[in-house]
Amino acid sequence: MNINPRTVTIVLHDILAAAFAWLCAYWLRFNLAVPPEYQAAALSTLAWVLPLQALVFWRFGLYRGIWRFASLPDLKRIVLAVGLAALLIPLVLILFRVSAVVPRSVLILDPLLLIILMGGSRLAYRAWKEHRLASVLHPDSKPVLVAGAGSAADFLLRELARNPAGFHVVGLLDDSRDKQGRLVQGIPVLGALDDVAACAKKMEVDDIVLALPSAAHAVRKRITQACADAGLNVLTIPSLEDLVAGRVSVASLRRIELDDLLGRDPVQLDDSGLHQLLTGRVVMVTGAGGSIGSELCRQIARFSPAKLVLFEQSELALYAMEQELPQHFPGVPIVPVIGDVKNAVWVNQVMAGHRPDVVFHAAAYKHVPLMENANAWEAVRNNVLGTQVVAAAAQAQGVGKFVMISTDKAVNPTNVMGATKRLAEMACQAMQQPEGTRFVSVRFGNVLGSSGSVIPKFQKQIEAGGPVTVTHPEITRYFMSIPEAAQLVLQAGLMGEGGEIFVLDMGEPVKIAELARLMIRLSGADEDRIRIEYSGLRPGEKLYEELLADDESTLPTPHPKLRVAKARAADAGWYAECLAWLAHPDTYDEATVKHQLKTWVPEYQPESV
Repeated sequence: MNINPRTVTIVLHDILAAAFAWLCAYWLRFNLAVPPEYQAAALSTLAWVLPLQALVFWRFGLYRGIWRFASLPDLKRIVLAVGLAALLIPLVLILFRVSAVVPRSVLILDPLLLIILMGGSRLAYRAWKEHRLASVLHPDSKPVLVAGAGSAADFLLRELARNPAGFHVVGLLDDSRDKQGRLVQGIPVLGALDDVAACAKKMEVDDIVLALPSAAHAVRKRITQACADAGLNVLTIPSLEDLVAGRVSVASLRRIELDDLLGRDPVQLDDSGLHQLLTGRVVMVTGAGGSIGSELCRQIARFSPAKLVLFEQSELALYAMEQELPQHFPGVPIVPVIGDVKNAVWVNQVMAGHRPDVVFHAAAYKHVPLMENANAWEAVRNNVLGTQVVAAAAQAQGVGKFVMISTDKAVNPTNVMGATKRLAEMACQAMQQPEGTRFVSVRFGNVLGSSGSVIPKFQKQIEAGGPVTVTHPEITRYFMSIPEAAQLVLQAGLMGEGGEIFVLDMGEPVKIAELARLMIRLSGADEDRIRIEYSGLRPGEKLYEELLADDESTLPTPHPKLRVAKARAADAGWYAECLAWLAHPDTYDEATVKHQLKTWVPEYQPESV
């Protein structure tokens, strides 16, 4: 049997601690002047006490733990082991008729001293190994404040003690008055979150770590704004679940990003309902390589469909998804299909071959300025005709549910892109029959990081040293994360009974100029170094996006982030005229295209017709 040398060392340590505690109990009993007869008794009884205590300690498993990770359970085992030994010692001395006189006070003092020696040495060793005095042991580490004094902060302090990662914590901040003035892992809670500037100045720190994984995004945004105003760098920890699971370490401390601030509370999905909709079913996604389409594929794959058909026009985007999905979802059959949604023959052939149960139609031209002038006709063909072709194929092939991704720009549209998406909504409503395929549209605003979003553009401009170009100081948009948008699309698809237009709760609108300032601050710069320039509204661009038209209203749904729009009913006969025009246009002239759009979408208000 191999005995670990460290275990031998620990056993010897405890035996020496037991001997010292026993003798020290005598010294304390006699005020450090032990009479000779009691000195002999103390030494002679050690031959009985030490083996007994060593046996009890071994049986209680005191040598299976690791001192570096000593904690309350280890201290509890020490207390129980020492307590049992204290009860057995007088019994053994009586049973074996040991003649030495042992004062009763010694029997009480010995276990107390032994618990202090054994528990204290273990905790002292852990504190030493964790470099509690990081600022002394690691003079090159940076002092930081931690925002938050909850379980995430406690875990962060422990991890930083083991692996400083270039930082040592000098103070905590928390809005809970019960925590202020208290200690967490020996680190003081200095004040509230709003005191960050004053505390940072007092403690001479330049970096703040947010340990608020469960806090509302408004709180995170508030503290980040205060840090930015004070010229402090803001870092954040990975999720507590990732830290505890060991998927990442505190070395993964990173600068806070826009998603951390503009994201919202997690979406509560009807998982059982979505399993019924998607699990074991054939699902098809058009535009599967785009920002929304690709995230839809990831979310759908979580529910183990029988087959996931990826329909995409871009070869590069389709290849990327074909490579990504099998790595993360190896049990889901992936069918990559190159194709144009306007090609009716090919779309019908693909659907006939794979027989999808659910179709998510995300393919569209979405860039407002690009679609506004010379490309107006192509926007109409792709967004309206493409939707009609895919919807008709779904209807012909018996697809159970067809979910079309729309946009807030379809409300009182001022641009071609918005008008075409409104027309696509109307086409889906016109195709709805009492039986057969159920058509559902889902409207939402901008998503963080999507293609065409201002965020990647701002990031590149900031990296280049500016200036950051904003079209207008008052321009306002709604934002949500791509995963949240995709999850709500799935939820709307589940809830839709046919003909509805679902509207997502987009939260509070964000001024683009404020967004630019926030991104500049998060980069570590300021507006003196990176300027903001206003370039003027682009063709078809509105100052404010709306989620509902003026003559529309909404109805609540069982899901708090979804409402149903009661949209204006389209005029009778328009659908056949629209299909004829799409198939045989008289002209591709921009003005003619816009005039025709306004005929069918009266709320469309282009700059010029």
